[in-house]
Amino acid sequence: MAEPLVAWSPAYELAWPNHVFPTAKYRLVHEALRAAGLADRDVATPGPIARDELLRVHTRRHVEEIERLTADPARVVQRFEIPLSRAVVDAVLHHCEGTRIAVEQALVRGAALSLGGGFHHAFPDRGEGFCFYNDVAIALAAARAGGRLERAVVVDVDLHQGNGTAGAFAGDDAIATYSIHQEDLYPLPKAKSTLDVGLPGGSGDRPYLAALQETLPGFLDAHAAPLLLYVAGADPFEADRLGDLRLSRDGLRRRDAFVLEEAERRGMAVAAVLAGGYPPRVEDVVAIHVDLWQALRRFAAERR
Repeated sequence: MAEPLVAWSPAYELAWPNHVFPTAKYRLVHEALRAAGLADRDVATPGPIARDELLRVHTRRHVEEIERLTADPARVVQRFEIPLSRAVVDAVLHHCEGTRIAVEQALVRGAALSLGGGFHHAFPDRGEGFCFYNDVAIALAAARAGGRLERAVVVDVDLHQGNGTAGAFAGDDAIATYSIHQEDLYPLPKAKSTLDVGLPGGSGDRPYLAALQETLPGFLDAHAAPLLLYVAGADPFEADRLGDLRLSRDGLRRRDAFVLEEAERRGMAVAAVLAGGYPPRVEDVVAIHVDLWQALRRFAAERR
């Protein structure tokens, strides 16, 4: 019986010392999954994505600017809120390829997870909020260009609205975007997703899950597609340093379970990416991402 394919590379770990984003989580989640029984046959190791795949989504000017600016990292720290270097760009190219593989393999196996990705603030012509290439949009564009996919939905449950993804697919009837997020946080102003569900800070499990349950099924019914790309951010967590949605770990488990149940009910494949998560203890974000993998395993078993 097929398990979810997991895409991961040691190159995922970004060189962002003392940054609020705990990039060691990529390695630590992989180690935790191995300890929990992840087998070699269910792991793919991505290399860097091809430049032509970037250009399916991002403007040539933007790609060339990123390539040029890596020679002078200090110039772009304020723009992207990260130290941009050749090593960082190379890491993100591996993340983009991992998400591309996850989409490809989800269409084969029914479920796949990249232990990275979710750089949903990158627009086709610019980067924002720790993001400069949008792996979600790149992966979907690659699958469409290869004839493997005609329609898809993006379900983004990260703390922050997936503004770059919404912008990348604005006016594209084949890709529908759903974002449930904290309304009074970055990005401000927000882009327009196909459906946005903005919640106030302090919401907690019950109002959050009620809003998800009230809005997601209708969205999926209105935008039938064979693939759901799940941007499964851990940052709605109650201990997160960047937000205030205050979901418990159990609330996050119930969130993931509901999304996957709705996908299973409609016969959809699911490709998932990790996206954000900024608690004081890296162990917390690792545990939340491991919970996602366990939920995908149950989803894959139910789908067979």
